[in-house]
Amino acid sequence: MTHKVFEIATQGQGLYEFTDEVRDWVHGTGVITLFIQHTSASLLIQENADPEVQSDLQAYFSRLVPPSNDPSMHYLTHTYEGPDDMPAHIKSAMMPVSLSIPVINGRLALGRWQGIYVFEHRTAPHLRRVMAYLGA
Repeated sequence: MTHKVFEIATQGQGLYEFTDEVRDWVHGTGVITLFIQHTSASLLIQENADPEVQSDLQAYFSRLVPPSNDPSMHYLTHTYEGPDDMPAHIKSAMMPVSLSIPVINGRLALGRWQGIYVFEHRTAPHLRRVMAYLGA
């Protein structure tokens, strides 16, 4: 059983793949659990072959949960951290903040087109911490 912290630098809203960093770290056979230590970002396993998938996901969730200064979001009261903050918390509540992936003989058991992503919901750059635990 081992653990590690992955730090992913984001540059605003979008999906940031860190599959290779996880792949380079895993060993043995077991299950890796990933957990993001933030309430305004999420973790996803998503297609990594076509970048349009990531941009379409970003566009969809931006449309689904617009900034708090959008008239449709007038009911929000947590607005003092900026118009992207409360929507980021809502998106994070809708998406996973942890993932479990089998590791077999030192390899992630991901599908052919699957990658591991931090989904950043804030507009400003952040350094996101993802805790990893590899157990049998």
